[in-house]
Amino acid sequence: MSGLEGLEVAGLARRYCDLIEASIDAHRRHWLGDVASLLPRLQAAISSVSAPVSGVVPMSVVDLDARFELFWRLRRLLADRDGYWLEFDRASEGADGMTGSLADDLTDIYCELKSGLGLYACYPERALRGWAYGFDRHWGRHLVDAERHLALLAAQGRLEL
Repeated sequence: MSGLEGLEVAGLARRYCDLIEASIDAHRRHWLGDVASLLPRLQAAISSVSAPVSGVVPMSVVDLDARFELFWRLRRLLADRDGYWLEFDRASEGADGMTGSLADDLTDIYCELKSGLGLYACYPERALRGWAYGFDRHWGRHLVDAERHLALLAAQGRLEL
């Protein structure tokens, strides 16, 4: 694993976390478009990391209260852009049957990346392995689901808040 791969992933992780933290700024009409353009770059960077799975130690424990607060803040911000249909949802169930949540996806990605950033400063290889492992096991699915939903919102001209 090269230092350049690590620097790229860490830089994109930091940019993503900064964007999520900036979501409270009401003057950021293009915020969601910025997130939509960053996610594919993050996916490509983390997918290029060939980190061995052995020796992976879970990242730091997430503050569930802070995670919940972030989720609800994003959910309020996204409003009717939040919910989406997953592949096996039944349309006959109506809006209550939607099981995908962009706010949940963005929050889970944020929590994984943010915990790794703290570790990256002291142990970059360990953080990179943790990100790669977490991507394969958990937050990668959130990233792909978020990209799919954001592509739909872009096609509908609904990325500006």
